[in-house]
Amino acid sequence: MDHLASLSLFIRIVEKGGLASAGRDFGLSPAAVTERLASLEKHYNARLLNRTTRAISLTDEGRVLFEGARNLLSEATDLESRIRHGVAQLSGPIRLSAPIDLGRNRVAPLVDQFIEHHPEISVELCLSDGYIDLVAQGIDLALRFGSLKDSSLHSKKIGTNRRILCASPAYLARHPAPVHPDDLSEHNCLLMRFGMTTDREWPFVIDGKVKNYSVRGNRIANDGALVKHWCLLGHGLALKSQWDVELHLNKGELIPLLENFSAPENTLQIIYPGGKTLPKRVRTMIDFLARELDRGPGRSKQPFA
Repeated sequence: MDHLASLSLFIRIVEKGGLASAGRDFGLSPAAVTERLASLEKHYNARLLNRTTRAISLTDEGRVLFEGARNLLSEATDLESRIRHGVAQLSGPIRLSAPIDLGRNRVAPLVDQFIEHHPEISVELCLSDGYIDLVAQGIDLALRFGSLKDSSLHSKKIGTNRRILCASPAYLARHPAPVHPDDLSEHNCLLMRFGMTTDREWPFVIDGKVKNYSVRGNRIANDGALVKHWCLLGHGLALKSQWDVELHLNKGELIPLLENFSAPENTLQIIYPGGKTLPKRVRTMIDFLARELDRGPGRSKQPFA
């Protein structure tokens, strides 16, 4: 196995979180993977991974190698693409992360369009409403709502978003619609969990200032699509992204509530790891997504079920 292949194996070990699972992708036995890892550590004269019986983690030297190896392999893929297919042809893998609802309804159709125009590209769409470590999980770019807190990442603003309090006609037939955020204490609120944190504080604007209201409910999920599904079934109120519910609002399947108290808009961004040169295929996808999603909710192709 040449050095580039060994680096590719090392990247897969980190992404998979284990030697055995990475070895299966390469058709290697656990013993062979251990041998290849030992050879890499000998070559760099550094310990690359901390290993226990339950988990692995990168050492400082391992993180430097992981980030550098991903850059090197991306550049090698681009070089091979230019030689094999010409400078105008894009090829290679892209790993894209997005929130579940946004990913299914808006991003997946755009991925189809992108691949149709660049058939040598493969896209792995990773849908999650929780925190994603882009570097550790080998993500090339991600779509996220809100402000960017990690200074090691770069971002590109592509649109604005607001959260809309909504309920189904069936729920409102059984319960009076709230007329003030204070009324939320009398309603069943459908809650989102982000990692270890449950979103029990919902923001509204009172007298020109944002105020958080504590809410409670009998259903909690870490999947925004499931929260929306519960809301459509009439199980309670949901505070959802405009991008996720606009189609249902337009059809009358969900009713907006407390619109005079809506919290300020936040940002939809494309984020990607900093400190490296992006492969042309990733830069092209960033530009494509920014152009299509900047049109706002409801302007791209219709979502699939």
